[in-house]
Amino acid sequence: MSTIDFTIQAELRTDTGKGASRRLRRAEKVPAILYGADKEAISITLDHNKVNNMADHEAFYSHILTLVIDGKKHEAILKDVQRHPFKPKLTHLDFQRVVKGQKLHTHVPVHFINEATAVGVKQEGGVVVHHVADLEITCLPKDLPEFVEVDIANLKLGETLHLSDLNLPNGVELVELAKGEDHDQAVVSITAPRVEKEADAEEVSAEVPTAKEAKADKDAE
Repeated sequence: MSTIDFTIQAELRTDTGKGASRRLRRAEKVPAILYGADKEAISITLDHNKVNNMADHEAFYSHILTLVIDGKKHEAILKDVQRHPFKPKLTHLDFQRVVKGQKLHTHVPVHFINEATAVGVKQEGGVVVHHVADLEITCLPKDLPEFVEVDIANLKLGETLHLSDLNLPNGVELVELAKGEDHDQAVVSITAPRVEKEADAEEVSAEVPTAKEAKADKDAE
């Protein structure tokens, strides 16, 4: 688990609107909002560079953060982040308050382990295909995992792990599975290398004469 301190200093923001946001960004600040827990949403301002550095860490997106607003601490999770279309800049962040005893609805990344030594890879020459990069979950704040680990050591060529096959941390539920059996999505598979199929196609192509070659053969007859 991450040992990074995700404590963010913030200031209340009363000057809103596109013009105000542009002025903040020129001053290396980034506008944000904190909402949820049946409380009024509040607009805040963050130090852009400090938050941008935190955003380089995967755990920033699946961790309970601490916002310090005018000296008062608020626990929250990141719900949305907007970025500049081509500059390495954050333009806006949305945070949702965390309430003890109240379930969270968020996404966490998937970490696949033992890919190189999986049966279908090491013994059968297959390749690993990831179908998802993160999972939509619900859980209490105390049970929020930084990521979900998926071990594919025993996965064989042609096999697929689905959502229902995952070993989830205690207290964590998958949103998709709660919708019904037909939402049991594929998570990871091991398939035959595509290069073999391409090689076969090239061999077949080599056996079939081109139009020019066929004409030359006919003329020779």
